[in-house]
Amino acid sequence: MEIYQLKTFIAVAAEGNLTRAAERVFTSPPAVSAQLKALEDELGVRLFDRTARGMSLTVAGQRLLAEAQRTIAASQALQAAAAQIRGQARGAVRMGTVSDPVSLRLGEVFVQLAERHPQVALQLQQGLSLRTMQAVRRGELDCAYVLNEQAQLDGLEVLRLTPVDIVAMLPPQWRADNLPGSLSALTELPWVATPTECGLRLQLETLFRSVGRELPVGPMADTEAAMRAMVASGLGAGLMRRDQAEELERQGQGRVWPGWRGQTWLCWVGPQAAAELPALTAVRESVLQVWGLAG
Repeated sequence: MEIYQLKTFIAVAAEGNLTRAAERVFTSPPAVSAQLKALEDELGVRLFDRTARGMSLTVAGQRLLAEAQRTIAASQALQAAAAQIRGQARGAVRMGTVSDPVSLRLGEVFVQLAERHPQVALQLQQGLSLRTMQAVRRGELDCAYVLNEQAQLDGLEVLRLTPVDIVAMLPPQWRADNLPGSLSALTELPWVATPTECGLRLQLETLFRSVGRELPVGPMADTEAAMRAMVASGLGAGLMRRDQAEELERQGQGRVWPGWRGQTWLCWVGPQAAAELPALTAVRESVLQVWGLAG
């Protein structure tokens, strides 16, 4: 049994699809299929049911998935321990991101790592905040930038980097002398929502609940770029980071509604055992240094 076979098993379980799993482990679908068959033959059980809709775990597969994840974690811990004994921080760190690289100061983090820990490679994966946090918990990511209001999260270390102001952005057809006069009137407009896994979704739901309304079903944007484009095209109002909204307003593509402002936090999250992993510790220290939070 090989570690790469277990990684393939975990990837297929997560994706439910051979093609997407192959992309995730950087190989081909036939290679993924062959690795699964070899693993099933060695274990003597069928791990997946293969259907027209994709790959679904069998009962045996469900039980063995957790063991495979623990084995991978143990392997990574062993490698990290050996690196720590050698006094080196090296290897790839998978980091989730939720926003544009400039606002996250990712370029500065890369420079810090290159100068202090040249053997550490940072691999970025963009996603929604809640999905990204879940991926860190499952070990699919090593750490992440997220938008999050909570100072503590179960099973994760949370480092608050900077507060983020959130504003309501109206489509450009709204004139300054004809803006909604109240929060209630604002919620009566068409809105572009965000998925439940997005860090701004809670802000949006709170805004609507404050006037006794439920968020209606309507258009949805799953990236900041999509939100900007949909608001600018006139589909509806939307929540944005204040810096992005003000830039859109300067371009004449929207108008900030002045009667409401929310706040969340840009956070770095990682496993609580990050100090035991030299490469991850190097990334953590670089992030804190860039944001002026190093001890």
